[in-house]
Parts: sequence; C-alpha cells; structure tokens
Amino acid sequence: MQETEKNEFPKRTRSLTLLRHWKIGLLAVCLAAVIAYVFWSNSGGAQSRAASQGPVSGAQSVPVATVAAKTGSIPVYLTGLGSVTPLNTVTVRTQVNGQLMSVRYQEGQIVRAGDLLAEIDPRPLQAQLTEFEGQLARDQALLDNARLDLQRFTVLVQQNAIPRQQYDTQVSLVHQLEGTVKNDQGLIEGVKVQLIYTRITAPVSGRVGLRLVDQGNFVQTTDTTGLVVITQLQPITVIFTVAEDNIPAVLDKLKRGVRLPVEAYDRALQHRLATGSLLTIDNEVDPTTGTVKLKAVFPNEDNALFPNQFVNARLLVETQHDVTLISTMAIQRNAQGAFVYLVKPDQTVAMQKVSVGTTDGDMTAVEGLKAGDVIAADNFDRLRDGVKIAARDPSANAHGGTGA
Repeated sequence: MQETEKNEFPKRTRSLTLLRHWKIGLLAVCLAAVIAYVFWSNSGGAQSRAASQGPVSGAQSVPVATVAAKTGSIPVYLTGLGSVTPLNTVTVRTQVNGQLMSVRYQEGQIVRAGDLLAEIDPRPLQAQLTEFEGQLARDQALLDNARLDLQRFTVLVQQNAIPRQQYDTQVSLVHQLEGTVKNDQGLIEGVKVQLIYTRITAPVSGRVGLRLVDQGNFVQTTDTTGLVVITQLQPITVIFTVAEDNIPAVLDKLKRGVRLPVEAYDRALQHRLATGSLLTIDNEVDPTTGTVKLKAVFPNEDNALFPNQFVNARLLVETQHDVTLISTMAIQRNAQGAFVYLVKPDQTVAMQKVSVGTTDGDMTAVEGLKAGDVIAADNFDRLRDGVKIAARDPSANAHGGTGA
C-alpha cells in the first residue's frame, strides 16, 4: 500500500507542473495577440487620418497682415546717453563775518538775479564807518590848514621873508596830509562795500537748493559749505556722447552754420522731454570709449530737464528724401542677411533680400523693393517660399498700413 502511494506522488507532481506551464504559455500567446492588434489598429488609423487630412492642410491659406512699401523721407538721428548740466551752478558764500540775521528765501524757490537771499548784522560795520568818517573829517581839516599855510609861505618866500627850507617843508606836509585823506576815503569806501555785502543777493537766476546755514549762526568768509546753492535752469544744457565715426558729419554741419536740432528723451526713449539745438562739440575723443562729447542747449521753459538727470539725446544730422520705406517689423533676418516676404499677385509669398538703411521708430529705409510692393507683416513662423496667404485687410495696402 505504501509503495503504491509512493509511485503515484511523483506522477501527480509532474502533472501539476505541466498544467502550470501550459497555462503560462497560453497567457503569453494571448498577451502577444492583444499587443499586435493594438499596434496594427493605431498604425492603420494614423495612416488613414494622415491620408484624409493631408490634402486639406496643404490647401489652407495662412492668414497674414500685409503692408505696402512707399516712397518718403526719413530723418537720420544720432542717439547718445547724456546728462543734464546747468550753465551756472553757484555756491553763495558770505563775504563778511557776522551773525546771520535773516533768511529771505524758501528752499526750492525760483529766484532772479539780484533777489535778496539773506542779511548779516550790519551794526559793527556801521560803527566802523562812522569812525572812518570822523578820521576823514579831522585829516581834511588838517589838510585845509596846511594848504592855507602853504599859500602864505609862497608869498613870503618870494619876498625872501622866510627860508626856502621852511617853504619846502610846508609843501611836503600838504602832500602828506593829502595822502592821509585819500587813505581815509579808501577805508570809508571799503566799509561801504562790506555793508553792501551784508545784504546777500542772488548772483544768477535759478532754483535755490536746500538751506545750508540757519538764521542766528555766525558766518565767516572762511566757511567752505556756503549759505545756499543756486542752479540755473533756463536755459540748460545736455552733454552726451556719440561715436567718433560720426564726427565728420557733425563738424561739417557746424562749419556751415547749420542748426542741428536735438531732442531729449527719458531713459526708455519713450517720452520726449525737451527740444533744443546743438551748441558745440568737444575738442578731443575719449580713447577709452572711442566717443566724443557734444553739448546741446535747451530753453527748458517748463523745467522738464533737471540738473544731473540722465537722458537720451537724439541729434538730427540729416533727412533722407525719396527713399523706399517699409514697416520695421516686416524685416526678417537669417544667415544670408535681411529679407522680407514679398506677396505676389497670386497671393503666394517669396523671400526677397533687402538692404536695410536708416531706421526711425517703426519705419525703415530699404533697398531691393519699390513703392507699392506688398509684403507680409506677421505670422512669419508659418511662411515659406510659395506658401499661399490670405490677407486679413487688403484695403489697408493702399495706405501702407498693416491689416486689422
């Protein structure tokens, strides 16, 4: 009985193993069949979709805004970064020692030349003036008496009534007293000038800065800070730089007396702040930057320019006439250079090489086109040679504008 059970056990084990292997093989075959079906279905569907959609996409027209080239004039500007520089900046200092009695200006006030700014205590100088006037009166009386004696000595010496030496001594005394009187007069005039300096006035017209000394302080001529700073605002200048290659064109205009307009813009070149004219050009080139400094003057009637303000200066050198102009955004570039997409009569585009000239804002002068040529102005990533387009607003071509 036991031997029979021992013989049946290995047979049962082999049967279970074969059954397990058969199930695994059947599962693998089914999985491979499913994968093959899915792959076949996807590839066949993609091919059918490509076959059905290919001709439709190739027949579609690319919507493009167009612009027409035109003939016109374009200005040639030289642009450089500059700073606003006042014609005059004056640090007002006292010219006499004394106590600051009053301050007659407000910080930031616009003053005119001659306006009273401050007053210094004049009483010590007035007392000194009185003293010198008394000395002058005394010395003048001595001089008058010496001149009377000289007149008497002149008659007596002619009559040989007095020695000649006495007469000569009297002449010398008169001259000495005349010098004393002149010295007294000089002292008086000096004190009068100092009294004028006790009233501090504005030497130039301009804007007053922040107050540097308060009322009640004792000010001296040796003070280095001064009382206040006045900056002239009208007119005002802008010093900016341009490349040294542009020097001949600028000098040629200045030699012929041509007035070159200059416009001052903000940092972003978006807002025009003021309009003026070129005043002069520097006498040397900066070797470190290869640029030269130019100075322009602006009336600045509205005080739009502020001292030490950074601005962008645009110098109008000349104006080119009868050139072909197109929109700047229509110009594209590749390894071969600049080009545009020229619109043909059959509403297809072709790459047209152009030579780019002067650019002013959204307009650029080019060579390689003629007035009336229509070019694409957008959707450049979808354009190629021979691509058919659909202009969004063909009526705008006659005006040289872009499609809506």
